[in-house]
Amino acid sequence: MKVLIFGATGMVGQGILRECLLDREVDLVVTVGRTATGTRNPKLREIEHRDMSNYAGMEESLSRFDACFFCLGVASSGMKEADYERVTYGFALAAAEMLSKVNPGSTFIYVSGSGTDSSEKGRMMWARVKGRTENALLRLPLEAYMFRPGFIEPLDGIQSKTPMYRKFYAVGRPLFPLLRRMLPNQVLSTREIGQAMLNVARRGYSKRILETRDIRAVLRSPK
Repeated sequence: MKVLIFGATGMVGQGILRECLLDREVDLVVTVGRTATGTRNPKLREIEHRDMSNYAGMEESLSRFDACFFCLGVASSGMKEADYERVTYGFALAAAEMLSKVNPGSTFIYVSGSGTDSSEKGRMMWARVKGRTENALLRLPLEAYMFRPGFIEPLDGIQSKTPMYRKFYAVGRPLFPLLRRMLPNQVLSTREIGQAMLNVARRGYSKRILETRDIRAVLRSPK
């Protein structure tokens, strides 16, 4: 299997990158991002690309892939809706539209979030924009799946790029075992999300929008 990862330096992106490099069925991993990941592996290739809203001329570099894991995102705190939409909606659709042309019918997994608003009309700005993004992706000629994790526990030395989140995880790490017991359908680790994304890329899933309980179901299903 040959896979693309957008946003491999983020927390979820680091998780899926790790799982892809460990997986024997994955032959080639190509990351696309503004900066390199710093990871060295024989089956890893990296494309440093500054303009994440434009992939003109990159058809050859992005073709012949079986799956794409789109983990690129930004925290909405302090952002105006237009700016947040430019990154969240604009970047995802730019990549997906290109891939729908060069890899039609391939799997596209988008990392969204718990609480995303599919109606696009709710009060929470980030949820509306995420919902708008999901809806647009689902209309493309791709096997698109939306992952909506809740609390994410970073494992394997993975850290968030967002300073606010890093502080939260530093303080809250001891609470994750308790959170898992109290909110089993709201907590996933970076390892679990990465493994579930690979499983869906291999076999698909009965739903196109996967909440935490669905992601757990994917993990429990046989390979």
